[in-house]
Amino acid sequence: MITLSELQIKEVIVRDDGRRLGHIADLEIDGDSGRIKAIVIYVKDKKAGFFGKTDELIIPWNHIEVIGSDIILVRDVKTPSLYPEQHFHY
Repeated sequence: MITLSELQIKEVIVRDDGRRLGHIADLEIDGDSGRIKAIVIYVKDKKAGFFGKTDELIIPWNHIEVIGSDIILVRDVKTPSLYPEQHFHY
């Protein structure tokens, strides 16, 4: 079993283009089953400076390809949004 704190130290990277998204800030958990539905990454707008707006990037759990010792590889990541347009499939 892996803990949230262990996940948070791993950098999240997009498999397709090598983009570095940052680190996991939170998890979205299904209250009924207790399963993880998605990971949440806070993405700060680099153009807005130090006090820039922070968006949440929600990545469905089924988009995680590999959880390695240092990184988490994900696929199909779009621009930050509060909740993705797509429906989660579990």
